[in-house]
Amino acid sequence: MIEKINQYLEETKEFVASTIDEIEAFRIKFMGKKGLVNDLFSEFKNVPRENKKDVGQKLNELKVSIQEKINSLKENLEEKSDENSDVDLSLPGDALKTGTRHPISIVRNEIIDIFKRLGFTISEGPEIEDDWHVFSALNFPEEHPARDMQDTFFIEKHPDILLRTHTSSVQVRVMENSQPPIRTISPGRVFRNEAISARAHCIFHQVEGLYIDENVSFADLKQTLLYFAKEMFGEKTEIRLRPSYFPFTEPSAEMDVACNICGGKGCNVCKYTGWLEILGCGMVDPNVLDSCGIDSKKYTGFAFGMGIERITMLKYGVKDLRLYFENDVRFLDQFKSAL
Repeated sequence: MIEKINQYLEETKEFVASTIDEIEAFRIKFMGKKGLVNDLFSEFKNVPRENKKDVGQKLNELKVSIQEKINSLKENLEEKSDENSDVDLSLPGDALKTGTRHPISIVRNEIIDIFKRLGFTISEGPEIEDDWHVFSALNFPEEHPARDMQDTFFIEKHPDILLRTHTSSVQVRVMENSQPPIRTISPGRVFRNEAISARAHCIFHQVEGLYIDENVSFADLKQTLLYFAKEMFGEKTEIRLRPSYFPFTEPSAEMDVACNICGGKGCNVCKYTGWLEILGCGMVDPNVLDSCGIDSKKYTGFAFGMGIERITMLKYGVKDLRLYFENDVRFLDQFKSAL
């Protein structure tokens, strides 16, 4: 057996290979499951006890020698491959292109952070809703003209089911399942059957806020929105409130901020007024509170709602709302610095 091991050692030393396949064939011949080394270990149990130590040492020497030979041959092949390669391995690699958040997501998170600092919690709800939560509970009587303010996508087979037109439906769910004090915002995607243009889309995103407690006043609403505007657009931001109408608030108002796209000079985004409407707001109508099981004689509250696309347009100077939905990487790359 010693002679056989010496013969294999000699064969190992003399073996040369020019391809990886030859090296693999050599490995299988000696080190495979049915290889010569395994055969030797099988024979080892028949070696007389007094010879086992010498034979065992020789067997280990053979095994180590074969493995070192295989490693050495592979290294030599890799070195030759590098020498013959046209690739300069010393050159720096190509930089990996990093992604970025969508500008709508960036601004959505910023709005949430601002209102979190004021103690508002986050509430979410379904995008496919029923008439009660989208209209009836919010003081939209059936067949009331106010329902025409929002061109709604109804489900043809189930006219009571629709795609929500605002996230006020989430506020209704919050009021139905909790009691004041309530201070929450509801960010989410909404749908309206509108013609797509630079200023409108059939899909967009909103953040609506609700605050209900004892002795809540319109002054509280104004200060909350002024704080938001200054945090979002800068300390020198100016706002104005204009009387308006919403079925679920009374009194109601629309809030404008000075258009920073044109610097107040007038452009197609602000309709050449120098102001851009960013949200609607008002004091929660007592009928809404009563419909949701809240005592309107004890509690008052305010609500507001804004389109995230409009805020993003104003913040980053984007003039066409359609850009948000085209997924053009060149457009999205501009917002990496905003992360």
